[in-house]
Amino acid sequence: MSQVEESIEVRVPVHTAYNQWTQFETFPEFMDGVERIEQRTDTLTHWVTKVGGQEREFDAEITEQIPDERVAWTTVNGEARQAGVVTFHRTRDDTTKVMLQMDFDPGGVAETVGDKLGFVKRQVSGDLQRFKRFMEARGSETGSWRGEV
Repeated sequence: MSQVEESIEVRVPVHTAYNQWTQFETFPEFMDGVERIEQRTDTLTHWVTKVGGQEREFDAEITEQIPDERVAWTTVNGEARQAGVVTFHRTRDDTTKVMLQMDFDPGGVAETVGDKLGFVKRQVSGDLQRFKRFMEARGSETGSWRGEV
C-alpha cells in the first residue's frame, strides 16, 4: 500500500467546505481523471475514472461521516483499492483547512512506477487546488448532506 497526505486552506467556512465535499456527483468538476460518480445510497458511490488512458470503475463506501469534521471511505468493489479520510479544520471564521489522507494499492507496473515518481501526490494536490478554486469562485456549496455515518 502507498500513502498520500495533502492539505490546503480554502477561503470558505467549515460548513461550506464540508457540505460541498458531500456532493460526490460534483467531483468531476474539480477532480482530474474522475469521469462520473453516482450516489447509489447514503453511503455507497460508484466511480468511473480515466487516468493515463485507463478507465476504471469501482464502488466506494462511506465508513464514517461526521458533519463539519470528516468523511472516511474505502473501496468495496471494482478495479481500485483505496481508503481515505478528508477532515475539515476551522482556521478562521471564513477559512477551512482541508486535509486529505489516502492509502491506495497501485495496480500494475505502470501505476507502481507512477506512484514512485509522485504522480498520485501531484494529482491529489492538483485536485485540492481545483477544489479551492471551485469553492472560492462560488462562495457557496452546490448542496449538502448532513447525515452521520
